[in-house]
Amino acid sequence: MAKLVSYAQWSLEPYCIGMKLRALRNRKHLTLSRLAAETGLSTALLSKLETERMIPTLPTLATICRIYGVGMGYFFCEPTKHNLCVTRKAHLEATGRTGEAAVTLPLNAPSEKPRLIAEMLELTRAPFVFSGAEAEICAVLMVLEGSVQLQTDGMGQTLETGDCAYMETRMPTSLSAVGDKRCRILIVKPAAAIPTVS
Repeated sequence: MAKLVSYAQWSLEPYCIGMKLRALRNRKHLTLSRLAAETGLSTALLSKLETERMIPTLPTLATICRIYGVGMGYFFCEPTKHNLCVTRKAHLEATGRTGEAAVTLPLNAPSEKPRLIAEMLELTRAPFVFSGAEAEICAVLMVLEGSVQLQTDGMGQTLETGDCAYMETRMPTSLSAVGDKRCRILIVKPAAAIPTVS
Protein backbone atom coordinates (compact mmCIF):
# COMPACT_ATOMS: atom_id res chain seq x y z
CA MET A 1 0.00 0.00 0.00
CA ALA A 2 1.41 3.40 -1.01
CA LYS A 3 2.31 5.76 1.81
CA LEU A 4 0.37 9.03 1.72
CA VAL A 5 2.53 12.14 1.49
CA SER A 6 1.51 15.15 3.57
CA TYR A 7 1.05 18.55 1.97
CA ALA A 8 4.12 19.81 3.86
CA GLN A 9 6.28 16.99 2.44
CA TRP A 10 4.92 17.56 -1.06
CA SER A 11 5.45 21.34 -0.96
CA LEU A 12 9.02 21.00 0.41
CA GLU A 13 10.07 18.30 -2.06
CA PRO A 14 11.37 20.71 -4.78
CA TYR A 15 13.76 22.28 -2.25
CA CYS A 16 15.64 18.97 -1.70
CA ILE A 17 16.46 19.88 1.90
CA GLY A 18 17.76 16.42 2.79
CA MET A 19 20.05 16.31 -0.23
CA LYS A 20 21.37 19.80 0.59
CA LEU A 21 22.00 18.79 4.21
CA ARG A 22 23.96 15.71 3.13
CA ALA A 23 25.95 17.72 0.53
CA LEU A 24 26.91 20.33 3.16
CA ARG A 25 28.02 17.64 5.60
CA ASN A 26 30.09 15.89 2.94
CA ARG A 27 31.64 19.19 1.87
CA LYS A 28 32.70 19.82 5.49
CA HIS A 29 33.96 16.19 5.78
CA LEU A 30 31.83 15.60 8.88
CA THR A 31 30.40 12.29 10.02
CA LEU A 32 26.86 12.18 11.37
CA SER A 33 28.24 11.57 14.87
CA ARG A 34 30.59 14.57 14.60
CA LEU A 35 27.71 16.78 13.36
CA ALA A 36 25.56 15.48 16.23
CA ALA A 37 28.27 16.50 18.72
CA GLU A 38 28.54 19.97 17.11
CA THR A 39 24.78 20.62 17.02
CA GLY A 40 23.56 18.74 20.09
CA LEU A 41 21.11 16.85 17.85
CA SER A 42 20.97 13.05 17.70
CA THR A 43 22.56 11.11 14.85
CA ALA A 44 19.22 9.35 14.30
CA LEU A 45 17.46 12.71 13.81
CA LEU A 46 20.18 14.00 11.48
CA SER A 47 20.00 10.79 9.44
CA LYS A 48 16.21 11.10 9.12
CA LEU A 49 16.58 14.72 7.96
CA GLU A 50 19.19 13.82 5.33
CA THR A 51 17.12 10.94 3.96
CA GLU A 52 13.97 13.09 4.05
CA ARG A 53 12.12 10.73 6.36
CA MET A 54 11.51 13.73 8.60
CA ILE A 55 10.91 17.44 7.96
CA PRO A 56 13.21 19.70 10.00
CA THR A 57 11.71 22.32 12.28
CA LEU A 58 12.97 25.86 11.73
CA PRO A 59 14.93 25.92 15.03
CA THR A 60 16.60 22.60 14.10
CA LEU A 61 17.48 23.91 10.66
CA ALA A 62 18.80 27.18 12.18
CA THR A 63 21.09 25.14 14.48
CA ILE A 64 22.45 23.20 11.51
CA CYS A 65 22.86 26.42 9.46
CA ARG A 66 25.05 27.88 12.22
CA ILE A 67 27.46 24.92 11.99
CA TYR A 68 27.66 25.04 8.19
CA GLY A 69 27.84 28.84 7.99
CA VAL A 70 24.88 29.19 5.65
CA GLY A 71 21.62 31.11 5.96
CA MET A 72 18.13 29.65 5.90
CA GLY A 73 17.76 30.98 2.36
CA TYR A 74 20.24 28.31 1.24
CA PHE A 75 17.52 25.71 1.80
CA PHE A 76 14.51 27.71 0.65
CA CYS A 77 15.60 29.58 -2.48
CA GLU A 78 13.18 28.82 -5.30
CA PRO A 79 14.50 26.35 -7.85
CA THR A 80 15.42 28.43 -10.90
CA LYS A 81 14.68 25.71 -13.42
CA HIS A 82 13.16 22.30 -13.20
CA ASN A 83 11.82 20.38 -16.16
CA LEU A 84 11.07 16.67 -15.99
CA CYS A 85 9.17 14.68 -18.58
CA VAL A 86 8.52 10.94 -18.27
CA THR A 87 7.36 8.98 -21.30
CA ARG A 88 6.01 5.58 -20.35
CA LYS A 89 6.83 2.45 -22.34
CA ALA A 90 3.11 1.94 -23.09
CA HIS A 91 3.00 5.33 -24.83
CA LEU A 92 6.11 4.50 -26.86
CA GLU A 93 4.59 1.17 -27.89
CA ALA A 94 1.33 2.86 -28.97
CA THR A 95 2.95 4.70 -31.88
CA GLY A 96 2.78 2.89 -35.17
CA ARG A 97 4.07 3.17 -38.70
CA THR A 98 2.38 5.42 -41.19
CA GLY A 99 3.30 6.19 -44.79
CA GLU A 100 5.83 8.78 -43.60
CA ALA A 101 9.60 8.26 -43.62
CA ALA A 102 9.62 8.56 -39.84
CA VAL A 103 7.17 8.89 -37.00
CA THR A 104 8.57 11.22 -34.37
CA LEU A 105 7.60 11.07 -30.72
CA PRO A 106 8.94 14.02 -28.69
CA LEU A 107 10.34 13.03 -25.29
CA ASN A 108 10.82 16.60 -24.01
CA ALA A 109 8.38 18.47 -21.85
CA PRO A 110 7.12 21.61 -23.62
CA SER A 111 9.55 24.40 -22.81
CA GLU A 112 10.21 27.90 -24.16
CA LYS A 113 13.95 27.45 -24.57
CA PRO A 114 14.98 23.81 -24.27
CA ARG A 115 18.72 23.15 -24.39
CA LEU A 116 18.31 19.58 -25.65
CA ILE A 117 15.75 17.91 -27.88
CA ALA A 118 15.07 14.21 -27.29
CA GLU A 119 12.89 12.18 -29.64
CA MET A 120 12.11 8.60 -30.46
CA LEU A 121 11.98 8.00 -34.20
CA GLU A 122 10.26 5.02 -35.76
CA LEU A 123 11.81 4.61 -39.20
CA THR A 124 10.61 3.00 -42.40
CA ARG A 125 12.72 2.07 -45.41
CA ALA A 126 12.16 5.55 -46.82
CA PRO A 127 15.13 7.70 -45.78
CA PHE A 128 14.80 10.19 -42.95
CA VAL A 129 17.09 12.99 -44.15
CA PHE A 130 18.85 15.41 -41.87
CA SER A 131 19.55 18.87 -43.21
CA GLY A 132 23.22 19.07 -44.08
CA ALA A 133 25.73 21.32 -45.83
CA GLU A 134 24.10 24.62 -44.74
CA ALA A 135 23.68 23.53 -41.11
CA GLU A 136 25.85 21.39 -38.88
CA ILE A 137 24.25 18.24 -37.55
CA CYS A 138 25.11 17.44 -33.95
CA ALA A 139 23.33 14.45 -32.42
CA VAL A 140 23.66 11.24 -30.47
CA LEU A 141 21.69 8.24 -31.74
CA MET A 142 20.95 4.95 -30.03
CA VAL A 143 19.15 2.11 -31.78
CA LEU A 144 16.39 0.88 -29.47
CA GLU A 145 14.93 -1.75 -31.78
CA GLY A 146 15.74 -3.12 -35.23
CA SER A 147 18.55 -2.12 -37.61
CA VAL A 148 19.32 1.32 -39.05
CA GLN A 149 21.21 2.24 -42.20
CA LEU A 150 23.14 5.47 -41.54
CA GLN A 151 24.25 7.15 -44.78
CA THR A 152 26.56 10.13 -44.70
CA ASP A 153 28.47 11.55 -47.67
CA GLY A 154 27.94 8.36 -49.70
CA MET A 155 29.26 6.06 -46.97
CA GLY A 156 26.98 3.70 -45.07
CA GLN A 157 26.98 2.13 -41.62
CA THR A 158 24.49 -0.41 -40.32
CA LEU A 159 23.64 0.11 -36.67
CA GLU A 160 22.04 -2.74 -34.72
CA THR A 161 19.93 -2.70 -31.53
CA GLY A 162 22.04 -1.23 -28.72
CA ASP A 163 24.50 0.52 -31.06
CA CYS A 164 25.13 4.24 -30.63
CA ALA A 165 26.45 6.91 -32.97
CA TYR A 166 27.71 10.40 -32.25
CA MET A 167 27.56 12.81 -35.20
CA GLU A 168 29.00 16.26 -35.83
CA THR A 169 28.87 16.86 -39.57
CA ARG A 170 27.86 19.19 -42.37
CA MET A 171 27.57 16.27 -44.82
CA PRO A 172 24.14 15.18 -46.08
CA THR A 173 23.03 12.42 -43.70
CA SER A 174 20.07 10.06 -43.74
CA LEU A 175 18.66 7.20 -41.67
CA SER A 176 16.47 4.34 -42.87
CA ALA A 177 15.21 1.03 -41.50
CA VAL A 178 16.90 -2.17 -42.63
CA GLY A 179 14.46 -5.01 -43.37
CA ASP A 180 10.79 -5.27 -42.45
CA LYS A 181 11.16 -5.31 -38.65
CA ARG A 182 10.17 -2.29 -36.62
CA CYS A 183 13.06 0.15 -36.27
CA ARG A 184 13.20 2.71 -33.47
CA ILE A 185 15.99 5.04 -32.46
CA LEU A 186 16.51 7.52 -29.67
CA ILE A 187 17.97 10.80 -30.85
CA VAL A 188 19.27 13.57 -28.61
CA LYS A 189 20.51 16.85 -30.06
CA PRO A 190 21.03 20.48 -29.10
CA ALA A 191 17.85 22.51 -29.53
CA ALA A 192 19.49 24.61 -32.25
CA ALA A 193 20.30 21.53 -34.36
CA ILE A 194 16.87 20.11 -35.13
CA PRO A 195 16.90 17.83 -38.20
CA THR A 196 14.26 18.22 -40.86
CA VAL A 197 12.59 15.49 -42.91
CA SER A 198 12.81 15.90 -46.67
